Amino acid sequence: MTLPPSHPRTRPISAGHLRAFEAVARHLNFRAAAEELSLTQSAVSRQIQALEDEVGTALFLRHTRAVELTSAGSILLRASSVALEKIDAAVRLIRQSAGRRSVAITTWASFASMWLIPRLEAFQREHPDIDIRIDATDAAVDLATADVDLAIRYAAPETISAGAVRLFGEQLTPVASPWLLREHRITKLDDLAKVTLVEAGDAHRTRHLEYLTWQRWLDHFAPATVGSPRTRAKARLSPQRWLYFNYASQIVQAALTGQGVALARLPLVAESLANGDLVEPLPKMRLDSPLVYWLVVAPRTHQRPEVKAFCEWLLREAERTRQAIGDVPDPDTVDHID
Repeated sequence: MTLPPSHPRTRPISAGHLRAFEAVARHLNFRAAAEELSLTQSAVSRQIQALEDEVGTALFLRHTRAVELTSAGSILLRASSVALEKIDAAVRLIRQSAGRRSVAITTWASFASMWLIPRLEAFQREHPDIDIRIDATDAAVDLATADVDLAIRYAAPETISAGAVRLFGEQLTPVASPWLLREHRITKLDDLAKVTLVEAGDAHRTRHLEYLTWQRWLDHFAPATVGSPRTRAKARLSPQRWLYFNYASQIVQAALTGQGVALARLPLVAESLANGDLVEPLPKMRLDSPLVYWLVVAPRTHQRPEVKAFCEWLLREAERTRQAIGDVPDPDTVDHID
């Protein structure tokens, strides 16, 4: 569709039709957009026509069975989708402030299940009037637009955003159940050949996660120079068998049930070590990790009393973890919450 030439429009467009435009642009289908918006297809079509009249050019190319964005439509979509996300987030915040107080946290699943959730009861006892929502996902969430108040992230200091607060660092250490160690005495590195070794299965395929592997641990404590890195690791240490999992929680669960010796992230197993569910058979062979656990607070929510209360509680819990694992932070990586 080509609109007749006219004088340049200077009046800002009305925002009422942008929701229909964004839905059609996302689905590239008027019927699907109409179903999503609970409107008739003709109503959506009229809204798009009205918007094109206001903009002064076609936003879609109509074909027999499909539509596609014009270059003008693509420009408008990039702007409108971000604007609508921000508007929706603002409305959610307004509705939230008018009702019960709540805090929404985004973090990855293993950290949520192994560290955060077991401690939440203490926060709820202190603040029974604050609801907690955890969004457990491995995908990074944009705090500027997402419906969350804060994020707990896992990253190297040089990659984390400004204003992040260091919670604690990390070391990797072999762990096993007490009854496995009663059957297989492990006092030196070579004793690991008698047992199954458990590690992250995808770490060998993901370069930035290679530090989670037995390979890196062996490179540090039993260096060798012949063959490829993975071949060297298995040549230095040929265990009874290997057991691989994708998530840290699965790795630790395998160790807890006596299925093998796991190379675990110390902050995530500190409680299990303290209560005796797991044992660290080689405590002098801890290996520093380059990654750190961080708290990042959304700029628009950091002054809300319930968010501040949660952050203060979280920092106290992080201090207990630092003490349990002997973590002394680098002062240059420590920030503060106002």
